[in-house]
Amino acid sequence: MKKGFPDRRFLIAFAVAAILAIFSNNIDDNVVIIDKSPPCLGNRTRLEIRAPAASAAASMSKARVYADVNVLRPKEYWDYESLTVQWGDQDDYEVVRKVGRGKYSEVFEGINTNSSERCVIKILKPVKKKKIKREIKILQNLCGGPNIIKLLDIVRDQHSKTPSLIFEYVNSTDFKILYPTLTDYDIRYYIYELLKALDYCHSQGIMHRDVKPHNVMIDHDLRKLRLIDWGLAEFYHPGKEYNVRVASRYFKGPELLVDLQDYDYSLDMWSLGCMLAGMIFRKEPFFYGHDNHDQLVKIAKAIDFLDKLLRYDHQDRLTAREAMAHPYFFQVRAAENSRMRTQ
Repeated sequence: MKKGFPDRRFLIAFAVAAILAIFSNNIDDNVVIIDKSPPCLGNRTRLEIRAPAASAAASMSKARVYADVNVLRPKEYWDYESLTVQWGDQDDYEVVRKVGRGKYSEVFEGINTNSSERCVIKILKPVKKKKIKREIKILQNLCGGPNIIKLLDIVRDQHSKTPSLIFEYVNSTDFKILYPTLTDYDIRYYIYELLKALDYCHSQGIMHRDVKPHNVMIDHDLRKLRLIDWGLAEFYHPGKEYNVRVASRYFKGPELLVDLQDYDYSLDMWSLGCMLAGMIFRKEPFFYGHDNHDQLVKIAKAIDFLDKLLRYDHQDRLTAREAMAHPYFFQVRAAENSRMRTQ
């Protein structure tokens, strides 16, 4: 996207939102149906799109929360290109079996030969060094955060120089098998746990940019969740224009689809909304209430929560912290508070 054309960029985004609104019967105040069947268009609807105020188009998009985290921190916190990697010993780990692969890596279950503890070995495919450094720096900065996968070690092959990242092991179940078995409460619980991870990484000035079921490991027996694969994650700087070729297609926010490059943490919230919708609407029944009133309450809370996540305008979406306070999670918060009181 060329700089200096905010009006055009905004209008493209606005036009897409208007067209989508027609199909969802959710017409924005800036979209007016002026003729439903003009001769030149047959039976198609003709729209008049009112351009937003000039000040809105010209203003820089800025995150509503945690906008200045990296501005206020020393450069070494976010300057991953200057990172000096401390390499561990590859001989400390043995591959047990392959468990997955992605565009940028192959993933194996492994074992630490010194401690006999299981681990996950992510062998990176040839990519730019700065991309590898970015992932390492972000994982180091987030180490110890709630529900963030823990980076244990960084090693590389002595001959090929191929780097590998060593992570804590999570005994996860494939989401395609797990999700249909989850109860309504389970879904709320795990989304709440995922929100903890997102709020934490956002508070540390980091966007994940690839939230999807494949990157959320769940050990259902231990009720443990980990947000993984930080290869596309990036440090947030207000006004910076980012690559829009991030996130997986089905989880991309509208801002990416219209080349809005100065996006922010809210991108992760759209992806979370898509993920939650998939978990809810693939269930049978969708909403299980104990009686008619309970049924209505369950539907209303879930739909209201999704509505506040899946907003075309990224500035209107709930933040992770706001999402955690939504009535949809009342039972989860109550159970968590009860556990804390008994500890």
